[in-house]
Amino acid sequence: MTDAPPRDSTDPGAGSNGGWRTALALVVFILGVSVVGPGVLVGLPFLLLVTALPTPRKGAFLWAGLAGVWVFGLGLGDAMWHFERGWAVLTAGWFLGITLRWPHASLTHRAIGAVGGAGLASASLFRARPELWAGIDWRVQDRLTEGVGQAMAILEGARGGEGLPAGVEESVMRTVETQGTLFPAFLGLASVAGLAVAWWMYRRVAVGDASGLGRVRDFRFSDQMVWVFIAGLALVALGIGDGWERAGSNTLVFMGALYALRGAAVVLFLNGGLTLFGAVLLGMGMIFVAPVLLMGALLLGLSDTWLDVRNRVRATET
Repeated sequence: MTDAPPRDSTDPGAGSNGGWRTALALVVFILGVSVVGPGVLVGLPFLLLVTALPTPRKGAFLWAGLAGVWVFGLGLGDAMWHFERGWAVLTAGWFLGITLRWPHASLTHRAIGAVGGAGLASASLFRARPELWAGIDWRVQDRLTEGVGQAMAILEGARGGEGLPAGVEESVMRTVETQGTLFPAFLGLASVAGLAVAWWMYRRVAVGDASGLGRVRDFRFSDQMVWVFIAGLALVALGIGDGWERAGSNTLVFMGALYALRGAAVVLFLNGGLTLFGAVLLGMGMIFVAPVLLMGALLLGLSDTWLDVRNRVRATET
């Protein structure tokens, strides 16, 4: 396996829109998958970056102050409130440390490394204090159940008070249970997205650089991370305990999503981008055959670890 020199995500090429469309898509992604909202996952890292890194545009401190008010509000909250902000502080701190130590590393490497470091630190704490993890796990499941309950109540109201079909309700509750089991993976993915948006905001607001987010077609990460995927697969296959199996499942979901995005990046590179017609076809495909498309992207992303398709194509063009 070979790993090309990391491409700094602040290189030109983010697109004429200055990256705001990608940033908006990442925020929507956070809203869709994470129990922790983008206000915390984006606002807190942005606040730390503005206060700790060079900030030529002093107006950025005003935005950082507004982010602080948004994140911390007017006071303290419950245990979940503390968990959300504690996690965001960990990821932001790791991201800042990695950025200071390896300033030329790509945004992808820094964000994934920050989430990995924060995850290991959190796992060490919860292993020493398992009651803390049990409390957070219960509160996350309760929040998900409450949210789905409210949505189902709205649907029942739209149906004139008539209850939903039993099969639909049962399917929804199974989905909620699965999402609760896999919430660490979804939180990790949302945190990677949040750090990317926070970096884009810092570069745009504090430095005046509109290219803080690189092109999706260039998305890649260290080839050595395939061993993380293999480790997750082994934990699931061995079945050595519910805790380890859950850790393996979350590892597979986290790495699988990253490899699926890498596979999509390869397709975008080979096609030269995504046309409007292509976007419509992709949207229809995600509605009707999403598992097939995601599995195909995952396999392509994994194979790119060894094939390195984009660098091979670039080599033939020179």
